[in-house]
Amino acid sequence: MFKLPEFNPPDFTHPFLRDAPLAQFKNVTKAGTAPQGYHATSIYPEYFQLRKGEWVLAKDSRMDCVATLKPDGEIEVREFRVLQPGELVACGRRENGEDGIFVHAQGFEWLRGETEKFAFRTGISRETSFSYAYDELYNLLEHDREKGFLLWVLGPAVAFDKDSRESLAAIIDAGFVHGVLAGNALATHDIEASLFGTALGQDIYTKKHARLGHYNHLDAINRIRLAGSIKAAVESGELKSGIMASLVKRSIPFVLAGSIRDDGPLPEVLASTADAQDRMRSLARRATTVIAMATQLHSIATGNMTPSYRVMENGTVRPVYFFVIDMSEFAANKLADRGSLTARSILTNTQDFVVNLHRKLIGGHCRE
Repeated sequence: MFKLPEFNPPDFTHPFLRDAPLAQFKNVTKAGTAPQGYHATSIYPEYFQLRKGEWVLAKDSRMDCVATLKPDGEIEVREFRVLQPGELVACGRRENGEDGIFVHAQGFEWLRGETEKFAFRTGISRETSFSYAYDELYNLLEHDREKGFLLWVLGPAVAFDKDSRESLAAIIDAGFVHGVLAGNALATHDIEASLFGTALGQDIYTKKHARLGHYNHLDAINRIRLAGSIKAAVESGELKSGIMASLVKRSIPFVLAGSIRDDGPLPEVLASTADAQDRMRSLARRATTVIAMATQLHSIATGNMTPSYRVMENGTVRPVYFFVIDMSEFAANKLADRGSLTARSILTNTQDFVVNLHRKLIGGHCRE
């Protein structure tokens, strides 16, 4: 059975933490602006010493935000743009206790032990073996289906193939999806497939191009806009199958973030980047496992919103797992370059990945 790794909290009796000063907080003087010397948060667990020997963990952290002190003594992580005058923001840019702030990067053993000083194949490439990563993911999904929050970040490629589209819908129906982050394209091409059997005018099974098929994605958007929303189209029976239909039928939250290049867009697509970011963060902060597939910019955005840990309702601290599925080594490695050091890569065709995942999760049992 899958077992979460234990969290190793800092040793606050160590001299450099025992003798550390209290964290300093300064007032916000202008809305949307942090005071000089603010402390920017990371993906790691961060502790703030409020009284001597009392270190408080920020429970709901994320990258590139600030830590504010609430009247009840809790630390709340907030985006710069939502700060209001009078709020107290933690200040100090030393992260090893010198400013009463400790960034705990060693809470979980992300590495599987030390390697030899000289060794082959220490990086990730298309030649890397991913059998263990697959089995780890299968068991993790089984665990988090009941005890976590499974967040999927989806690019449109998953809707371009008949089998992968049906497999993902089945995975949703089986309860392995608790939230979805995507763009206009994923929803549009999934809906096009439902209405016309094509994606960008190409049959999703035979790959044959339909006559005047280049109209199909526009017709799909137009029909949904005529219906009023994706949800309305599902409830009326016009939209019967696919990824979006399964999400709506099971009341699974999704966020469709708009882009400057969007056609239409669909009614549920958020044109405001600030609104989209807020909605994405609302799901990312609940995630215990993230699976990002074939969407570089959405993956990086979600990675920046997602910490390496989650404080559960019972007070325990657990890791947040982040899997990146992509054919491109560059796309998979780019996430680590942007600060998401906990991301794990599986380099493969996204469509094959989803079909294999469906067969394993629903057609068989997980390995112990």
